[in-house]
Amino acid sequence: MSTTTQLFTVLGISAAVSTAAHAINVQPDPQNPEGYVVAKADIEAMAAAKTADPMYQVWAQALRTRDNAVVEAIVPGSANNPENVQRAQRVFPQQQWDFLTQMAAPEYTYTRFLRAIGKFPAFCGDYSDGRDADAICKRSIVTAFAHFAQETGGHISKDNVSDNPLGLEEWQQALVHVREMGWSEGEEGYTTGCGQNDWQNRRWPCAPGQGYFGRGAKQLSYHFNYGAFSEVMFDGDATVLLNNPALVADSWLNLASAIWFFLTPQAPKPAMLHVIDRTWVPSQRERNAGIGYGFGTTINVINGGIECGEQNKYKGQPVNRIRYWQGLAHHYNIVIESDEEDTCWQQTPYGSLNLEGATDVLYTNWEGDWGYYADRPGGYSFECKLVGYQTAYSALVPGDYEKCVTNFYQSHAGWPQVRVSDTLPSKPPTEPPVDGVAAWDAATVYVQGEQVSQGGQIYEAKWWTQGDDPLNGGPWQLIDSGGQSEPTPPSDPVDPAPGDGAITWDAATIYVGGDQASKNGVLYQAKWWTQGDDPINGGPWQRANN
Repeated sequence: MSTTTQLFTVLGISAAVSTAAHAINVQPDPQNPEGYVVAKADIEAMAAAKTADPMYQVWAQALRTRDNAVVEAIVPGSANNPENVQRAQRVFPQQQWDFLTQMAAPEYTYTRFLRAIGKFPAFCGDYSDGRDADAICKRSIVTAFAHFAQETGGHISKDNVSDNPLGLEEWQQALVHVREMGWSEGEEGYTTGCGQNDWQNRRWPCAPGQGYFGRGAKQLSYHFNYGAFSEVMFDGDATVLLNNPALVADSWLNLASAIWFFLTPQAPKPAMLHVIDRTWVPSQRERNAGIGYGFGTTINVINGGIECGEQNKYKGQPVNRIRYWQGLAHHYNIVIESDEEDTCWQQTPYGSLNLEGATDVLYTNWEGDWGYYADRPGGYSFECKLVGYQTAYSALVPGDYEKCVTNFYQSHAGWPQVRVSDTLPSKPPTEPPVDGVAAWDAATVYVQGEQVSQGGQIYEAKWWTQGDDPLNGGPWQLIDSGGQSEPTPPSDPVDPAPGDGAITWDAATIYVGGDQASKNGVLYQAKWWTQGDDPINGGPWQRANN
């Protein structure tokens, strides 16, 4: 498995690199006096640098989908079925489906099962590094059925002749329920959070009168899960399933929802497929927490907070899952390796595992980077960072990094107004350098000690500045031929403040974004850190709305 090993040799390096600052050209937005514009190429380069670890490409490949028109043409036995579907038919033919679904609801069919697999080429897909794709496919299906038996199974004792006249094993009783018990179509349910003014509702808006209770083999629940699943099934359109959640019960989506969950990492939790095929390599902190290979880790991925840890060693849900897995694994001759554990009572649940700061753990969600960057307008980063909790933006969804930087779903309170453009505004011609010192550029950020030339003279920045013409003084001081600076001119006399009681601007005072001061009877508001910049000249100041 040399390819798998190579994937993870750079984990520590890439995780460290992803936190470093990246080159970005931020300019004032000529279309918005309050905003900024950044180049699309810079945004794409930053996203690529932060997700350079090969595992991000593995995840992206795992979540690739086929067009629904292709999927809905899949039927058992067809020579035109995609290759991964043909593999699934070979290792788990119709008679095996029938053997495990004698109690199943009629909405679950073998055809729909194959279509669910066909939607995701990575499920029962190929491997180019010598791993046994047929064995991994069979193990994936058997693992899924062990969880189906717990999530939607009959749970009827084999000896209960009245309710189980066929004497089926409990691991043969999967997929009995297509809707959560006690709920039916037309009822509103699981609408917690619907209608709130937050990013979840802006991205995944609930539809009036709809219920988002559990449906399908994985019992998909809540609007944010229906919306996210809908985006994957319908080319980024969240509204399809939010407006018609019953499709998750009444179509092949009832099984596709489970395959989607099986393939999706919830970083720092791995995708279940990558636990099974060992593409995932547990970090040192995970190993220290008892988390390694085996069926037990898939329990931790699904429901670790309720079913894992020593306090849950004898709890019904995990005990059932383990019994079903062991019964199925024995029946289908699944080889259990020596480093695998069926249980998770010895594991710390992922929700209780502190992986913050670990360099060998990757995350899959974007969040605004609130670090201070002295060389950028207002000290803002104009970047996003990877985090280990759910946010409005996924590192596995193309275009979501740009949405994060531009605050598309208004999830970052106080974030600067950012527009992304293919081309940045053209700059006016610059003057030739003086004694090798480059001409001042209004769009460039300068910090204390940096020098520029303007009007044939050389100036030095006294503090952070952008857009302040050196000829106006303020944050700039003129450097004479002997390298000595001219004395700083005295500040303007104090003038009366406007009637709202704001303080009068003072050249020696430091102001930060949002501070207000008056000059000549006019009230101004600072856009970012400033000292010595006359409000009359604009730059870091704008007229306040009073």
